[in-house]
Amino acid sequence: MAPYEALYRRQCRSPISWFEYRDVRSLGTDLVRDALEKVKLIQKRLCTTQSRQKSYADRKDRDVAYIVDEKVLFKLLLMKGVMRSGRTGTLIPQYIGPFEVLERVEEVAYRLSLPPSLLGVHQVFHVSMLRKCYGDPLHVLDFSTM
Repeated sequence: MAPYEALYRRQCRSPISWFEYRDVRSLGTDLVRDALEKVKLIQKRLCTTQSRQKSYADRKDRDVAYIVDEKVLFKLLLMKGVMRSGRTGTLIPQYIGPFEVLERVEEVAYRLSLPPSLLGVHQVFHVSMLRKCYGDPLHVLDFSTM
């Protein structure tokens, strides 16, 4: 369905359908040819715009899969109750962890093993909120003071 049809619930009238085929001879072939060229130009520009928007979306899209017992960090900014540090003007970390992946719930959802201090937080997270933990396991952020 075209966007016009979805918005106004009727078909879009293009210049081609404004006249009957019998009237083409009286109007001249130039008008029909110009209308067809304009429609082709519009279709070409729509395809160009669609491919540009798809390339922008594909840059952000990434296929990520975690395995069980892998260490991940999860995004802190989306959780309102956890991100408040009590002081204004301080820097808060963007990700906390590492936490262990317990299981894969769906294709894009994972269950993490959270400590008792995060008891009010749901244990299943979308893959967009997770990052693989690289680095030294001794450098663990203490999130219990937040």
